[in-house]
Amino acid sequence: MEPIHSIDAEDDQFAYRYDTQLLIDRRDKDLDEDEIADYITAHFEGNSLIAAGDEDLVKIHFHTNEPWKVLEYCNTVGEIYDIVVEDMIRQSAGLQG
Repeated sequence: MEPIHSIDAEDDQFAYRYDTQLLIDRRDKDLDEDEIADYITAHFEGNSLIAAGDEDLVKIHFHTNEPWKVLEYCNTVGEIYDIVVEDMIRQSAGLQG
């Protein structure tokens, strides 16, 4: 597998355009926020990852350019809801994000 190349977010404030937030609810097996965070870090380019919760509910916050891939993965882990994807470039320009 080809390694993920990170963009230096300090060089570009909006290197990762979409602020992606969601909740994952337990489906049939316990959730593990560390396992979920490790998978996201290894497979998706982005920054500002927060994966917090317990075996029943995990909150995800992640800046990425491909939020749909993160959502697709999270949906394999459990039931996803309260999904918010905000375009930080539009927001910084004073537009609806």
